[in-house]
Amino acid sequence: MVELTTVHATCVALEGKGVLLRGPSGVGKSDLALRLIEGGGTLVGDDQIILTKRDKNIFASAPASLAGLMEVRGVGICIFEFLACCELALIVDVNTGCTPERMPDLKNQGSKVLGTDIPNFELDPFHASASAKINAMLKLIVQNQT
Repeated sequence: MVELTTVHATCVALEGKGVLLRGPSGVGKSDLALRLIEGGGTLVGDDQIILTKRDKNIFASAPASLAGLMEVRGVGICIFEFLACCELALIVDVNTGCTPERMPDLKNQGSKVLGTDIPNFELDPFHASASAKINAMLKLIVQNQT
């Protein structure tokens, strides 16, 4: 039996690892995704993401009708190269005006997705360092897994 769910979010792959950006409409998910893509990331999907559990891992993909498409506010719907599927490694709750913890406890900070724990932290998408912080957090996660 395949477990799956669809979530309102945007997903970008950084060095093949999926980063799910979630939050309410208009909060800055696509804007942050655009900066991650400009920094070398690859779009997985925008607006709707299908999360599928295989063994103990969660994989992210876009519905076929939205593959490669991203709404860029002030520009319109844009077409991007995209990755059809990638393993989810990190969830970022996008929240304008939030103040992240100074030294988060990565071992005890996560979200359950289809019964699987995924590292999770909160970030203001419009801080100048937001994309750099995501890259740094992802590197820590990968280092802790090896």
